Amino acid sequence: MEKTLALFYVLCISLICLSLSVSPVDAYGRRQLRFNSNGRFKILQVSDMHYGFGKESQCSNVTPEELPYCSDLNTTSFIQRTIASEKPDLIVFSGDNVYGMCESGDVAKSMDMAFAPAIEARIPWVAILGNHDQESDMTRETLMKYIVKMPYTLSEVNPFGSWLYPIDGFGNYNLQIEGPFGSPLFFKSLLNLYMLDGGDYVKLDGFAFNYDWVKSSQVNWYEHASKWQEMEYKKWPFPQNSTAPGLVYLHIPVPEFKQFSTPSYGVIGVRQEQTCSPPINSGLFTKLVERGEVKGVFSGHDHVNDFCATLNGVNLCYAGGAGYHGYGKTGWARRVRVVEAQLEKTKYGSWGTVDKITTWKRLDDKNHSLIDTQDLWSKKTTLDKNYRFKCNMIKQH
Repeated sequence: MEKTLALFYVLCISLICLSLSVSPVDAYGRRQLRFNSNGRFKILQVSDMHYGFGKESQCSNVTPEELPYCSDLNTTSFIQRTIASEKPDLIVFSGDNVYGMCESGDVAKSMDMAFAPAIEARIPWVAILGNHDQESDMTRETLMKYIVKMPYTLSEVNPFGSWLYPIDGFGNYNLQIEGPFGSPLFFKSLLNLYMLDGGDYVKLDGFAFNYDWVKSSQVNWYEHASKWQEMEYKKWPFPQNSTAPGLVYLHIPVPEFKQFSTPSYGVIGVRQEQTCSPPINSGLFTKLVERGEVKGVFSGHDHVNDFCATLNGVNLCYAGGAGYHGYGKTGWARRVRVVEAQLEKTKYGSWGTVDKITTWKRLDDKNHSLIDTQDLWSKKTTLDKNYRFKCNMIKQH
């Protein structure tokens, strides 16, 4: 009876999916994000492009031989090449997308050029702001309002209802990655993405020349959104007994990134500069650990750091700098980070919930190298840990 009922649900959902799949994209090129028919969802993170004036922008930290021929167009070529190789389902531009120290009209043109590879490939994309994007006469709000009108973007200025419950910053929003077409979990978000605006520079006396931090209003918004996602995940039909995994993207790393050095056991990648995080710890990371949902926090900002390390069950990962206009390290290839979530197969043969989350990096070298593949999280590991914990508790009693 249970199997018959499950198959009936699958059939009903398949018919609904068929009717919806006729028009998966709206007039602005926006679409509902979902896992593909292979049960996978791939995210390409591009950080610190520092896009300027295209071919007129000179590169930083390249060899003398490369310098005469290097410009922003090298950044464009790298992103295009990576899109062709990886075929991502979503591109996240995680801040310092443009070099903002120019007139507003030029900043708009810079953004058009910076995001062009995603638009030309017709791939859904989102953007958050870094500390340099607004260094013109365009404010952070104006920048985000410009971005959200661009083709194929799912970016938001701020979450729905922020006019009633004010939230600091511009570019705080949540993306829900739903189950594949035809699966029983078609209407459930199986992976939750949270974009946060970490601000630019502190505007308070006594904190001059310091980076801004995620404010309490943003932490509260995350907590509310996370609890709502958990409630939806546990609802009928096909209620789940846990929470869907989540990922957070913000430009400036949280202070907890400072704890790690390389080489070090369990830390994959390199640290080649100090972590430039805010002077104030607003408690975001503590809240992420408390909620237990988020499996990874992904940042940029420090261009020549690209490590991943785990703290209290949460992975803290740098993307590494992708842009040639921003600083880098001569001989150390520009790079991007890829994250892929894979669903499990149920006993009925349909796609279930997220089984594991994996990451790796792509380099802009001769071979377009793929390096440092690692599992960030897996359901099996979590279940094993929970089982051992319960066994230990039973033994103690």
